[in-house]
Amino acid sequence: MTNGWIDIKNTDMMLIMGGNPAENHPCGFKWAIEAKLHRNAKTIVVDPRLTRTAATADLYLQIRAGSDIAFLGGLIHYAIENNRIAHDYLVNYTNAAFIVKDGFKLPDDGLFSGFDAEKKVYDKATWNYEEGGDVTGKPEAAVSHPIATKAAPGAAPPPPMLPPKVAYDLSLQHPRCVFQLLKKQYERYTPAMVERITGIPKDQFLKAADLFTSVRKEGDMKKVATIIYAVGWTQHSFGTQIIRTAAMLQLLMGNIGRAGGGVNALRGHSNIQGATDMAGVFDILPGYLKMPSPPDLDLATYLKRITPNTAKPDPWDSFNYWSNTPKFAVSFLKAMYGPAATKENDYAFHYLPKIDRNYSWVNLWNDMYGGRIKGLFAFGMNGVMIGPDSQKNIDALKKADWLVVCEIYPDETSEFWRAPGISVEEQKKINTTVYRLPGAGFAEKDGTFVNSARWLQWKNVALPPPGQAKLDQEILATIFLKVRELYRKEGGKFADPILNASFAYTDPYNPSLAEIAKEINGKALADITDPKTNVTIKAGQQLPSFAWLKDDGTTLSGNWLYCGSWTEAGAMTQRRGTEDPSGLGIYPNWAWSWPANRRVLYNRASCDGNGKPWDPSRRQVWWDEAKQSWVGNDVPDFKADSTPKDHMGPFIMNPEGVGRLFVPLGAMADGPFPEFYEPIESPIANPLHPNQSNNPVVKKYKTDLDKYGTVDQGFNVICTTYRLTEHYHYWTKNNPMNVQLVPEPFVEVPAELADRMGIRGGENVRVTSARSHYIAKAMVTRRIRPMQIDGKEMFQIGIPIHWGFRGIAEDEGKTAKTLTNQLTPTVIDPNAYTPEFKGFLVKIEKA
Repeated sequence: MTNGWIDIKNTDMMLIMGGNPAENHPCGFKWAIEAKLHRNAKTIVVDPRLTRTAATADLYLQIRAGSDIAFLGGLIHYAIENNRIAHDYLVNYTNAAFIVKDGFKLPDDGLFSGFDAEKKVYDKATWNYEEGGDVTGKPEAAVSHPIATKAAPGAAPPPPMLPPKVAYDLSLQHPRCVFQLLKKQYERYTPAMVERITGIPKDQFLKAADLFTSVRKEGDMKKVATIIYAVGWTQHSFGTQIIRTAAMLQLLMGNIGRAGGGVNALRGHSNIQGATDMAGVFDILPGYLKMPSPPDLDLATYLKRITPNTAKPDPWDSFNYWSNTPKFAVSFLKAMYGPAATKENDYAFHYLPKIDRNYSWVNLWNDMYGGRIKGLFAFGMNGVMIGPDSQKNIDALKKADWLVVCEIYPDETSEFWRAPGISVEEQKKINTTVYRLPGAGFAEKDGTFVNSARWLQWKNVALPPPGQAKLDQEILATIFLKVRELYRKEGGKFADPILNASFAYTDPYNPSLAEIAKEINGKALADITDPKTNVTIKAGQQLPSFAWLKDDGTTLSGNWLYCGSWTEAGAMTQRRGTEDPSGLGIYPNWAWSWPANRRVLYNRASCDGNGKPWDPSRRQVWWDEAKQSWVGNDVPDFKADSTPKDHMGPFIMNPEGVGRLFVPLGAMADGPFPEFYEPIESPIANPLHPNQSNNPVVKKYKTDLDKYGTVDQGFNVICTTYRLTEHYHYWTKNNPMNVQLVPEPFVEVPAELADRMGIRGGENVRVTSARSHYIAKAMVTRRIRPMQIDGKEMFQIGIPIHWGFRGIAEDEGKTAKTLTNQLTPTVIDPNAYTPEFKGFLVKIEKA
């Protein structure tokens, strides 16, 4: 979240898409209701199903699953056409005025400039800014200048870079300025086109567009709107670009950085945010540092590649906070390898793995199915149930040499060999060795959860693990120390990273999570002094913030973002202060929020160019002329002493210092502007460009199990998946109370479709995709209606994800024990690598 759960109460307008917080985040949804009760905030809900969230809405629109970019692009078009934009914010706080290189082409035919049809990738050289100065009123003045880059003799030419001085047009009239390109990009997204693609009638779309953009009616800058989403946006082959479109809309309307505004992701688990912060994915290190790659021959090369250089209009200023990357990276290396990380050995940079391929979730299973991965550790991840194409994951595990599962219950992954359809004779031929380790549940261990609002909140142990169950850190530490002992005795191909990893905990076989949390925060390794304040931190003392981190080996921090969470004053994460002087729900002394305990990111944008709040009644931060400093109710997300006349941009993590309507160079794989593409399995050709229906850089997998359905094959119903309030993913089917609430699986079927097929509620139906089938009872409903998509009548169905072949079965013998994700396709977003769970084709029939 750019903002936070409680901050939702400050909004005047909510657009909720790709999420169902009333059912999946019921505690957090109270703040949306607070906004309705106390601010008369309006709510627009756009969803394939009439959910409990939709039932609270001022306006509900049913949308075809996977068509969200068309809807959001239509809102952008409407806002521009009706001048419901934040003009001053747009000019000064976004890259709307920046000039784009000559030769850049918009995707009228479905393809941006630079597409390589054979490799299915883009050459992004034209996705860049023009170098130059102020060309306001001088459209002929922006001339292409190649940016000089030199390659070492015999080496490949270096990738293109952002120009240090960007050409710009403050009038926003230059035909190649970002604003004009944005306007042209979305002029095709008319209400009529939105209706063809999404199935939302034109008059209903116009109601939604008018309502949402009304916060900027007649230039009003006091009101603010928020956008709330969840995995209904992320789980598509263009999921990242859906979120980008929402961010662009919010930048266009001046809603980012403001109380009650932002783009707010509802995390599906209590610690998903923390898992990502701590690099629970393959392509980042903790604190979102980039992973090294094979061409990074030394630390200097790596840091040069990942540290951005400032790129901005010459008179403007940019904090470009990622320019501190060397400090973050070296401090991380010192946390990883301790005394073994020295200046002489590049701070043990060579100990870090260099990723040479895509190790994302679906690729791991594909590589295992292909025999390239021989073993898997599964801690709290039920890969068989998660999918996609669960049958492929089951067959992949059959080929593995070993599998280690740490769980609190036996699950479908640890018992993959018992999946329905596997005979006793076939079980005997499965040679995978399965090790099951009894772990601890969340209530049986302490530590921090990091919620959707980026709050690090410490929790205490409620009760000890039962029986032989052990804490996760004890299990992991034991495995690591045993492996290190083997390396020490027997040697190995590259033993140094294992032998020299820092593991100096009081009890190395069961490290205290408090001790680890202090290490993640970081400490001084030598006396360090701030030259401005003359304050000194002694060697061994905890660091108060990431501003103290150094690139000379004198500081240590496991994650720069969490620096400040456990200081010499103690665990900030354990604070429970309930004072809220501003009334905005900031609660500055409750727990700790990254970064630096800021509750709203980019909050400098809550003020105008002179440092005065757009809305004085919701003051977050402001410029104090007397103190010559930024002050506020929240911690300013800004350079504290940068005066408004410096024209420093509020988006301090971007090298430009401003929000990106246009994403230059390689930040996105599939386009600097989002473009609507059909899901890989789609009932129609893309009305915008029928010859390029799908995302052109999405690659289909090619094993014998990777199959993709079409309408011609009889797959003519759109299917989406979702969660229920009564169940928590694949876990609570082991809990008698949850099972009693909803004991068996079902398929949500539109009443009109059921009538045509002679299906009655409670009868078993068989849902079939190109990959497998799913059997469950029909829940005939009017919450999903027939839709007109590009002039054709179409139906959507919905299936909850929770049931499998393990767990308590209230109706043993009556449930088919098929898995929802046996239906879903193996296809992923090219940016975040998330599978396309939320929009695929099936056919449905009586079972």
